[in-house]
Amino acid sequence: MTEQPSAPDGPLIPMPALTPAALRAAIAQIAPAQLPSFIEHLDRAVEQAAAQSTIAPLRTFLLWWGEFVAIQRYPARAARLRELEAVAEETTDREALRSALAEMRQITDLAQREITT
Repeated sequence: MTEQPSAPDGPLIPMPALTPAALRAAIAQIAPAQLPSFIEHLDRAVEQAAAQSTIAPLRTFLLWWGEFVAIQRYPARAARLRELEAVAEETTDREALRSALAEMRQITDLAQREITT
């Protein structure tokens, strides 16, 4: 796992390597309720990779769960994303929806940058 400075609103854990074992350990710490989904998704990715003779499903799996961990390891970031998802589901105002989606994109873009550096 990559070390990160700790601050009051900093990460709960360092960003793990994008490996199944490291991501599983991270999820066990920050979102243990998601472990069954993680394992099910990993099993599907392995089956798809074998059936298709490509590692693409495994790479997609690692990136998806890496982004999940990058978001969830910051409680405030995860809470804000949940708030925005609720707004996007409930609003009938186009501008409110556009604003919520734009901020959601900022959060996911930040997470993507964290897992690709």
